[in-house]
Amino acid sequence: MKLNAKEDIEAPLAFVFDALADFDGWERAALRRGAEVVRSDATRGTGPGMAWQVAFSFRGKRRQMAITLKRLDRPQRLEFTGVGTAVDGALDLDLVELGPRRTRVTVVTEVKPRTLAARLFLQSLRLAKAKVTKRFESRVALIAADIEDRYKRSLRG
Repeated sequence: MKLNAKEDIEAPLAFVFDALADFDGWERAALRRGAEVVRSDATRGTGPGMAWQVAFSFRGKRRQMAITLKRLDRPQRLEFTGVGTAVDGALDLDLVELGPRRTRVTVVTEVKPRTLAARLFLQSLRLAKAKVTKRFESRVALIAADIEDRYKRSLRG
């Protein structure tokens, strides 16, 4: 199942990229939501090959996923892959500069089943794709609004 969302953000390209590539910030956000996040790669720098083991509750069950940063092209692109027991996934973030203080972010996520149960679950999501897409787009819009707010605060002081 593939989901797409686009958002225009009133902030410069470099600022938006830095916000999206704030991996420590994303780790803290996941921890606040009850996930367990452990950095699992040998390199401690920022770049392709960064990896995390993530455990979280979903639909009443504990799930685990290995997430890897596959590509980091500053300041245009971030690509992640995820491997779980039931699903494989990919998340691509593309950034395009629309002006000195305006950036378009395109988010594409794809989830592929590895088990029959996951296949059935994804099939049920496909039947409600309009609702799922709307929720995905609204979540991307919230993240975009947060980045805009951070940029505006950075201008004030």
